[in-house]
Amino acid sequence: MPARLSKALFIAIGLALALAACSRIDLAYRNLDRLVPWSLGDYLDMNGEQKALLDERLKQHLAWHCKTQLPGYLDWLDRVRNMVAEDQVTDQALQQRTREARQAITRVTEEITPSATELLRGMSDTQVMEMREAFREDISERRKKYVDTPLPQQITRRAERMEKRLTPWFGELNAAQRLRVLTWSQALGDQNRDWIANRAHWQQQLMLAMDQRSDASFEPRLAQLLQRKESLWTPEYRVAFQNSERQARSLMVDLMQQSTPAQRQFLEDRLAKVRADFSGLKCMMR
Repeated sequence: MPARLSKALFIAIGLALALAACSRIDLAYRNLDRLVPWSLGDYLDMNGEQKALLDERLKQHLAWHCKTQLPGYLDWLDRVRNMVAEDQVTDQALQQRTREARQAITRVTEEITPSATELLRGMSDTQVMEMREAFREDISERRKKYVDTPLPQQITRRAERMEKRLTPWFGELNAAQRLRVLTWSQALGDQNRDWIANRAHWQQQLMLAMDQRSDASFEPRLAQLLQRKESLWTPEYRVAFQNSERQARSLMVDLMQQSTPAQRQFLEDRLAKVRADFSGLKCMMR
């Protein structure tokens, strides 16, 4: 992926997560090489043939995305800019921007599903075993990092991470805004536990599908895993996710209301720069 393209798309996804309040959404283009099957490199050793196929498909999907999806991002950014400039950062507007971002995700996951099916179906039994063990390690590490600490510490760290994400868009937060970020983190409570449990559940569902990867049912099952993840969420995570989105929208509305003229100008200037960066991108093969 060209460096400028990767950087600009990272900025846009960060904006989607912050301003559109998309909690834990893997917006597709930024993370295309992190989605299954491109994330497999983190979990197992691929042979030369598999690597060659993966690389070729990744190039094709990146080119498709840049040529067909990027124009829609420019329109989306214009809507976000207008929302900010007209002081219309409302709960309703944020919900609409979130729906639009999810539609973008769906288009990409639908595009990559056939390639994912072919690549995953070709995994050997040994590779599947490696994947299963890597998933166990992934969940264990995340539990240690995000769950096996006192809840007050989790809340403080979550607030710190959010402040770090917001600073590039607002500049330094004022005291009222920092307090509001802390109350947002408190309102999420023990959601880390539900998030990681749901992640483990999804991984388990993938491994069950991998055990049947030679069957005709594999492709539709994988399509559900990639395109309709929410249909497989645990009941606890579904509730936590809905609360997370409500709290994030409320946070963004309040931060805008608490913002200074200088912060609003900072945000508008940053959005304008992102828009200019996107407009100057050239779609080309990696």
